[in-house]
Order: sequence, then structure tokens, then C-alpha cells
Amino acid sequence: MNIPIKTAAEIKKMRLAGQVAARVLNELALLVEPGRTTGEIDRAAGEIIAKLGGKSAFLGYRKFPGQICISLNQEVVHGIGGQRCLTYGDIVKIDVGVIFQGWIGDTARTIPCGLIAPETERLCAATKAMLMSAIGFATEGRRLGDLSAHIEKEASRQGFSVVKEFVGHGVGRKLHEDPEVPNFGPPGVGPRLKAGMTLAIEPMINLGCSEVKILSDGWTVVTADGRPSAHFEHTVLVTEGMPEILTQLSDV
Repeated sequence: MNIPIKTAAEIKKMRLAGQVAARVLNELALLVEPGRTTGEIDRAAGEIIAKLGGKSAFLGYRKFPGQICISLNQEVVHGIGGQRCLTYGDIVKIDVGVIFQGWIGDTARTIPCGLIAPETERLCAATKAMLMSAIGFATEGRRLGDLSAHIEKEASRQGFSVVKEFVGHGVGRKLHEDPEVPNFGPPGVGPRLKAGMTLAIEPMINLGCSEVKILSDGWTVVTADGRPSAHFEHTVLVTEGMPEILTQLSDV
């Protein structure tokens, strides 16, 4: 396994890409409202990314047709923008990947469209909390499996299930680098983390069963039981101390 360790100069560029991705996601979140189509949000993403001087890391990747991934309700990840209208009570997963000056920022958020069902709201809040607490494990010397095991343990404790067919990943010049970052597994295994690694940590947590399937478009992943799924993601820099979230907006 060849896990890239970024230099100080490369980390600076990763910070810039992360900030661009975060700004794109923030602007798109404001567009989530009843009556708007997923295609409108996808087109807006392309315009915002271009305005900020970047380009989509997803468009054309393995022939993916969208600027972003936009997934509704029981759709877990990799949804494609189109004619579907958002309706009151939907949850909308927006996953943004941006290439900026040759480096990639990757981030995702689950956004409610108006008020959502209490159990779905609890799922979303818990998934976001799992991401933020798991990030705390991204420090030099820890095993990657410690981070993965924490997410699975928290999901199980709260009565949710973890998607196992899709995982997080390293990120840098390429969208997917080593290592894979599962949201499950035993602690104390996997590569030992080193300062300078950059990881896309992204729990995908289901309200019902963990099983998923891929729709006929070849991309959209949905829960097998049709119940909601939540997805949150940050690009994170491993450090000797507190991890740095590169896709969290800063004032710098």
C-alpha cells in the first residue's frame, strides 16, 4: 500500500482546495428547497465551482455524468442530478469534489428540505456526530482501524447500520488514493497513521438494514429496504496533534 505523505507545500494547496469545496457545498445547501430539481442544483454546482476557479472532480470520473453527487432519502450516494423535484420532508445528500490548482477537496452533507421525520432527524444528527468524533482518531500513531471501529460502534449503539460496500479513502492529487477508510471493522488494525496523510472520512449510515443495491443507471446506490440513509464527509489532515479539517470553512 502506497499512502502519500504530503509536504508542507502540498498541504497548503490541499487547504486551498478544501476551502473551495466547502464554499461550494455551503452555497448549494442554500438551494435545497421544495420545488427545485436536483438538476438545477447540479448545474448551479458547475457554475459555482467555475466561479471559484476550480473544476468538478466527479464530472467524467469513470464516466460519471454530474458535477456533484446528489442523493435523496433512501439513496445513499452517487445520485445523479435530473428532473426530480425536491419535496418537503426530503433529505438531500450533496457530495462535492473540487479540483483546485491540481489538488482535490472532497466533502458531503445531508441537508433537510424543510422539517423531516424525527427518526430521520436523529439519523442525520447522529451521522454528523459520528464523523466529527471519528475525525478525532486521525492522529499520528493511531491505527486506521481505530477510527473505523469507532464509527461502527457508535452506529450500532444508536440502533443504526453501517454501509459496508462503500468506504472513505485517501485524497490528494487523485480523488481516490490509499488507504481505504472503512466505517466498520475491528480496532487496532490497518495502517498506522502518519502526519501528512489526507483522508476523506465519510460515514454512510442507514436507518434500517445495512444492505444496499445499485440502480439501473449504474451509479445511484440505494438502501435495500428503502429506508433513509445519511452521509457526511470531510477531507482531514492527519497531524501529530489535533487533526485539521480541510473542508471546514475558516476565516483565514
